[in-house]
Amino acid sequence: MSIGRPGRRAAVTDGAIAVGVAATLLISGLSEQHSGTSLDLLGYTLLTAGGLVLGARRRAPLIVLAVTGLCALGHQAAGFDVPAIAYLFAVYAAVRAGHRTVTVVVSVAVVAALPLAAMASGLHDTGEAFAQARGALELAWLIAAGAAGEALRQAERRADEAERTREEAARRRADEERLHIARELHDSLTHQISIIKVQAEAAVHVARRRGEEVPQALLAIREAGREAARDLRATLETLRDDDTRPPHGLDHVPGLVERARTAGLDATLTVEGRRQGVPAAVDRTAYRIVQESLTNIARHAAAATATVRIDYRPGALLIQVDDDGRATPDLAPVPGVGLLGMRERVTALGGHLLAAPRSEGGFRVRAELPVERTS
Repeated sequence: MSIGRPGRRAAVTDGAIAVGVAATLLISGLSEQHSGTSLDLLGYTLLTAGGLVLGARRRAPLIVLAVTGLCALGHQAAGFDVPAIAYLFAVYAAVRAGHRTVTVVVSVAVVAALPLAAMASGLHDTGEAFAQARGALELAWLIAAGAAGEALRQAERRADEAERTREEAARRRADEERLHIARELHDSLTHQISIIKVQAEAAVHVARRRGEEVPQALLAIREAGREAARDLRATLETLRDDDTRPPHGLDHVPGLVERARTAGLDATLTVEGRRQGVPAAVDRTAYRIVQESLTNIARHAAAATATVRIDYRPGALLIQVDDDGRATPDLAPVPGVGLLGMRERVTALGGHLLAAPRSEGGFRVRAELPVERTS
């Protein structure tokens, strides 16, 4: 809530209120007849301090509550019959911040001690009825200040809850739309691509059984059908990647490296640093970066080796994938959809992505993702 971290406007408002309350208390004290002793000087100081400390009521409501309460007792004991206006503001701020129990305990102590402080200074010795009426009035003002703080706290809590509910509803609608797109893609594309792939596979098989030379165009159609089926499957998995099924993350990276080795690429995985918990979004993005990098290496790099490095650093996660393919600084590949998607994912998380040829040859994908430290 805004109580804990006031903005510039709130700080200016609090400062103005603090100065206004301090001036009001000081003027009220000066309007009384005093002899100008050192005790009176202490009273003026306490009146001013009790008002000025309200400038910190959002940042430290309990400290302000205690200080204003002590100042109220102090100026009463010094002979200044001035209402504890600053303490009422402090009660309001403390209750608004959610410290109801502490506020009640402190307020009971202050209300009980105020008559004692007044009697110690010689004030209010006019009778029991007057003291009771004054105590009831002070208690009523305290209850009103606490009620106002609690009402505003509940209003802010309901506003925060409404905002959270709107965000959850928006995420739910986005998930539903994503699943709808996945179903539409499945219905409109999967069947046709499957037919193309099956027909191409069958044509190649028949040609080879007859001992005929398989046309290169037919082989290209077959390979294109296989690749399209893999891409479509990966796209559907991404679109269906919701909370109902566990998403892929860092724990699945060794499987990616193993599949790359099975496909003929000499791939290695190195993990450095102490393993730490990472947010789910960072976990998924790290997996996608490795997956897309290895896929690009297998399709376009003409590489023999690839290295995957995962480095857990304080406050960051480093993902680096290198290959020894044909890319050179003078012959940089044109960024495709995969690289653009990686960059969008990393940028959305506040990270940095480097995807460029290496000086010694080959290509490097290096992503640094911010990770909040956990205690």
